[in-house]
Amino acid sequence: MGPIIYALCAVAAAVCAYLLLHAYHRGGYRLLLWSGLCFVGLTLNNLILVADKVLVPHMDLSLWRTASTLVAMSVLLYGLIWDSE
Repeated sequence: MGPIIYALCAVAAAVCAYLLLHAYHRGGYRLLLWSGLCFVGLTLNNLILVADKVLVPHMDLSLWRTASTLVAMSVLLYGLIWDSE
């Protein structure tokens, strides 16, 4: 049951990223861009989680997961703080 939930989380994050970036393309609001890019990073995080827990359980990919989350949240934080309209 775990691999299915991990995969569904990755799909949900990818759908959110697509919807946010598509809305940015249509409307041009910069907060949508930063949120979409954050969800791209969270999608990558979830894909690494699937690889870590399902594909190569003998390897520890927690550093890569943490790094991708840090980058994703940093992008969103940058957008929220320094990119104001």
